[in-house]
Amino acid sequence: MFGTILIERDIDYLLGGKRVGIVGLGSIGAEIARRLESFGCVISYNSRRKKPSVSFPWYENVYDLAVNSDILVVCWALIDEKELVRLLVGGELRGAGLDVFENEPDIPQELFSLDNVVLSPQCAVATPECFDALEQLITANLKAF
Repeated sequence: MFGTILIERDIDYLLGGKRVGIVGLGSIGAEIARRLESFGCVISYNSRRKKPSVSFPWYENVYDLAVNSDILVVCWALIDEKELVRLLVGGELRGAGLDVFENEPDIPQELFSLDNVVLSPQCAVATPECFDALEQLITANLKAF
Protein backbone atom coordinates (compact mmCIF):
# COMPACT_ATOMS: atom_id res chain seq x y z
CA MET A 1 0.00 0.00 0.00
CA PHE A 2 2.79 2.46 0.85
CA GLY A 3 5.25 1.27 -1.79
CA THR A 4 8.97 0.95 -1.38
CA ILE A 5 10.84 3.45 0.74
CA LEU A 6 14.43 4.06 -0.28
CA ILE A 7 16.71 5.16 2.51
CA GLU A 8 20.02 6.61 1.42
CA ARG A 9 21.43 6.90 4.92
CA ASP A 10 21.13 5.24 8.28
CA ILE A 11 17.89 5.71 10.15
CA ASP A 12 18.23 8.12 13.05
CA TYR A 13 17.08 7.33 16.56
CA LEU A 14 15.06 9.29 19.09
CA LEU A 15 16.95 10.67 22.06
CA GLY A 16 14.17 9.92 24.56
CA GLY A 17 14.69 6.80 26.63
CA LYS A 18 18.32 6.38 25.63
CA ARG A 19 20.87 5.37 28.26
CA VAL A 20 23.38 8.22 28.41
CA GLY A 21 26.70 7.79 30.18
CA ILE A 22 28.55 10.95 31.15
CA VAL A 23 32.29 10.84 31.79
CA GLY A 24 33.18 13.74 34.07
CA LEU A 25 30.15 14.97 36.01
CA GLY A 26 31.42 18.43 36.90
CA SER A 27 29.40 21.58 36.29
CA ILE A 28 29.23 21.05 32.52
CA GLY A 29 28.47 17.33 32.78
CA ALA A 30 25.76 18.01 35.38
CA GLU A 31 24.14 20.60 33.12
CA ILE A 32 24.21 18.19 30.19
CA ALA A 33 22.61 15.54 32.42
CA ARG A 34 19.88 17.95 33.51
CA ARG A 35 19.03 18.78 29.91
CA LEU A 36 19.09 15.17 28.77
CA GLU A 37 16.77 14.17 31.61
CA SER A 38 14.16 16.51 30.14
CA PHE A 39 14.21 14.34 27.00
CA GLY A 40 13.56 11.23 29.10
CA CYS A 41 17.12 9.92 28.95
CA VAL A 42 18.39 7.55 31.62
CA ILE A 43 21.59 9.09 32.99
CA SER A 44 24.59 7.38 34.59
CA TYR A 45 28.09 8.71 35.13
CA ASN A 46 31.74 8.11 35.87
CA SER A 47 33.99 10.45 37.78
CA ARG A 48 36.98 10.01 40.06
CA ARG A 49 34.69 9.49 43.03
CA LYS A 50 31.01 8.85 43.56
CA LYS A 51 29.20 12.09 44.30
CA PRO A 52 26.93 11.68 47.37
CA SER A 53 24.59 14.45 46.19
CA VAL A 54 24.01 12.83 42.77
CA SER A 55 21.20 10.31 42.35
CA PHE A 56 22.38 8.93 38.98
CA PRO A 57 24.04 5.51 38.97
CA TRP A 58 27.84 5.80 39.24
CA TYR A 59 30.27 3.53 37.41
CA GLU A 60 33.75 3.09 38.82
CA ASN A 61 35.33 2.79 35.37
CA VAL A 62 34.64 4.18 31.91
CA TYR A 63 34.50 0.76 30.27
CA ASP A 64 31.52 -0.41 32.35
CA LEU A 65 29.80 2.94 31.81
CA ALA A 66 30.28 2.68 28.02
CA VAL A 67 29.03 -0.91 27.87
CA ASN A 68 25.83 0.17 29.66
CA SER A 69 25.22 3.31 27.57
CA ASP A 70 23.63 3.99 24.19
CA ILE A 71 25.32 7.40 24.09
CA LEU A 72 28.57 8.38 25.78
CA VAL A 73 29.30 12.03 26.60
CA VAL A 74 32.91 12.83 27.44
CA CYS A 75 33.45 16.12 29.27
CA TRP A 76 37.25 16.02 29.43
CA ALA A 77 40.22 14.99 27.30
CA LEU A 78 40.02 11.22 27.08
CA ILE A 79 39.93 10.47 23.39
CA ASP A 80 42.79 9.52 21.08
CA GLU A 81 41.81 11.78 18.17
CA LYS A 82 43.47 9.64 15.46
CA GLU A 83 41.65 6.55 16.72
CA LEU A 84 38.36 8.46 16.88
CA VAL A 85 38.77 9.54 13.24
CA ARG A 86 39.60 5.96 12.21
CA LEU A 87 36.49 4.59 13.97
CA LEU A 88 34.23 7.25 12.44
CA VAL A 89 35.61 6.82 8.91
CA GLY A 90 35.39 3.03 9.20
CA GLY A 91 31.80 3.15 10.44
CA GLU A 92 32.65 1.44 13.73
CA LEU A 93 31.38 4.47 15.66
CA ARG A 94 27.91 5.75 14.81
CA GLY A 95 28.69 9.42 15.24
CA ALA A 96 30.35 12.18 17.20
CA GLY A 97 29.73 15.78 18.18
CA LEU A 98 33.06 17.52 18.73
CA ASP A 99 33.99 20.97 20.00
CA VAL A 100 37.57 20.38 21.16
CA PHE A 101 40.47 19.10 19.07
CA GLU A 102 44.02 18.03 19.93
CA ASN A 103 45.79 20.60 17.77
CA GLU A 104 43.40 23.47 17.28
CA PRO A 105 42.93 25.09 14.86
CA ASP A 106 44.25 22.10 12.85
CA ILE A 107 41.21 19.83 12.68
CA PRO A 108 41.61 16.44 10.95
CA GLN A 109 40.41 16.99 7.37
CA GLU A 110 38.61 13.62 7.24
CA LEU A 111 36.05 14.92 9.75
CA PHE A 112 34.76 17.62 7.38
CA SER A 113 33.40 15.10 4.87
CA LEU A 114 31.63 12.78 7.32
CA ASP A 115 27.84 12.90 7.63
CA ASN A 116 28.00 11.33 11.10
CA VAL A 117 30.07 14.15 12.65
CA VAL A 118 29.04 17.55 13.95
CA LEU A 119 31.90 20.01 14.43
CA SER A 120 31.27 23.02 16.63
CA PRO A 121 33.51 25.78 17.88
CA GLN A 122 33.60 26.36 21.61
CA CYS A 123 31.47 29.47 21.51
CA ALA A 124 29.29 29.15 24.59
CA VAL A 125 31.40 31.75 26.38
CA ALA A 126 31.14 34.31 23.59
CA THR A 127 28.37 36.30 25.27
CA PRO A 128 28.43 39.71 26.94
CA GLU A 129 27.47 38.11 30.28
CA CYS A 130 30.35 35.65 30.11
CA PHE A 131 32.81 38.39 29.22
CA ASP A 132 31.56 40.47 32.17
CA ALA A 133 31.95 37.49 34.51
CA LEU A 134 35.42 36.79 33.11
CA GLU A 135 36.43 40.42 33.63
CA GLN A 136 35.21 40.29 37.24
CA LEU A 137 37.08 37.03 37.88
CA ILE A 138 40.32 38.33 36.39
CA THR A 139 40.03 41.58 38.36
CA ALA A 140 39.40 39.66 41.60
CA ASN A 141 42.38 37.38 40.90
CA LEU A 142 44.65 40.36 40.23
CA LYS A 143 43.52 42.09 43.44
CA ALA A 144 44.10 38.88 45.41
CA PHE A 145 47.59 38.57 43.97
